[in-house]
Amino acid sequence: MDTWGLVELPLNIDLETKRVLKALPSAHAALAELKGIASTIPNQNILINTLGLQEAKDSSAIENIITTHDDLYKSELNLDAFKPLQAKEVQNYISALKKGFELITKTGLLTNKSILQIQEILEDNKAGFRKLPGTALKNAATGEAIYTPPQDYDEIIKLMTNLERYINDSEIQNCDPLIKMAIIHFQFESIHPFYDGNGRTGRIINILYLILEKLQTLPILYLSNYIIKHKSDYYKYLQNVRNENLWEDWVIFMIKGVEETARETIDLIIKIKELMMEYKHNLRDNYKFYSQDLLNNLFKHPYTKIEFIVNDLNVSRITAANYLNKLAEDGILKKERIGTGNYYVNTKLFNLLTKR
Repeated sequence: MDTWGLVELPLNIDLETKRVLKALPSAHAALAELKGIASTIPNQNILINTLGLQEAKDSSAIENIITTHDDLYKSELNLDAFKPLQAKEVQNYISALKKGFELITKTGLLTNKSILQIQEILEDNKAGFRKLPGTALKNAATGEAIYTPPQDYDEIIKLMTNLERYINDSEIQNCDPLIKMAIIHFQFESIHPFYDGNGRTGRIINILYLILEKLQTLPILYLSNYIIKHKSDYYKYLQNVRNENLWEDWVIFMIKGVEETARETIDLIIKIKELMMEYKHNLRDNYKFYSQDLLNNLFKHPYTKIEFIVNDLNVSRITAANYLNKLAEDGILKKERIGTGNYYVNTKLFNLLTKR
């Protein structure tokens, strides 16, 4: 099969079918509820960091880049004695995600330049859009090519330029943004513009687009866990669009993914808020050194260290060490050691984030 006849957007097809329209209201309600509850967390970096780390792990796992939560949180400490390659790749993902959020916040646009910057951080190279032919998507089990994306560089540029306009110009197609998100994700994955990192870049584009459309304000709604749970359906529906032009099932699959993920994220944020309140009462009632900044630190970093406390609370190393060691002595944190460095685990938060 050649390039399957990938066409420029907008599509000449009505995707607002009865089934699609029926799926939209509950997904939008879940998004609105998530947006509201996220705004009640006092320091929103807590959600960006903790949920972003979780997404980085899940999105990388789809590409068979596997790391444990323990290795992931250790790698965030940036200790010389701990440099696992897989965790470093996952850390690149969270850096790319934050960069994308920063860029669209600044410009109000999601451009090809931004997408290139995201992928550059992800892959830690400047390869840019594919210039050489030979890329094909293969069945992992059999090695058989199941889809051949555009091979010509000029064709890739033309399609990505068209996609950029489609993302940023609402006049091109007047339809619900969740339908557009599904189309954008399909189009990007089918163009497959990079040698590596297409899947992870595409999943970052999903959340950035929802933020551009004001359906979310923070990058906290991530579809990777949903895709992991329904991986065979994800690839089946993608391929059914290419083979048989079956758009409706694909769009509904993505809308349901948004709703299911939003509801799971709401539940997780409620639990994080409850745990923060428990810690707040404990720290405020029993420790003279309690501060909101200290509480925020312990929830922004499931594994924290002296340097994080020094930077967040603007205290000396000795003071920071005294705070953390006292909390570890009392069982609020768990003190661990790698090489010559100590780190401190918020075990209740760790257990909450890894229970899924």
